[in-house]
Amino acid sequence: MLYPFVPADRLDAAVLGDLGALLAARGGFDLAFTHCGNFPGVHYLAPAADGAARLNALTAAVAARWPEHPPYGGRFEEVVPHLTVAYHDDPGPVAADLAPHLPLAARAEAVRLLVHDGARWVRRADFPLCGGSSPRVRTP
Repeated sequence: MLYPFVPADRLDAAVLGDLGALLAARGGFDLAFTHCGNFPGVHYLAPAADGAARLNALTAAVAARWPEHPPYGGRFEEVVPHLTVAYHDDPGPVAADLAPHLPLAARAEAVRLLVHDGARWVRRADFPLCGGSSPRVRTP
């Protein structure tokens, strides 16, 4: 929902608790990835408008709580919700492989917090989208 986020060494119980409460207040939702898109060197699946709006609302809520960490470091005026599928300079083969499988339906029921350990991304915690019920943060 937000990159970059609070550095891993500053993810204390207060930050995790605040994030869990913020996300728990929002309910899960269905979304469909309907088309392929690309940024320079990045290929992604894009959600339909209703799912994009829900994802943008989550990003805006997290960014409002941690304004010192704007989406993408403030580099882009518009945040484009997407699911990155490949890093490659030529979008043709990626889109051709994915297009026959679209739309791809999904249900967003949680937000996963990943941290970089210097070599790879690892799961730090999962935050359920509970629609107002008590959050139960799950850590590996």
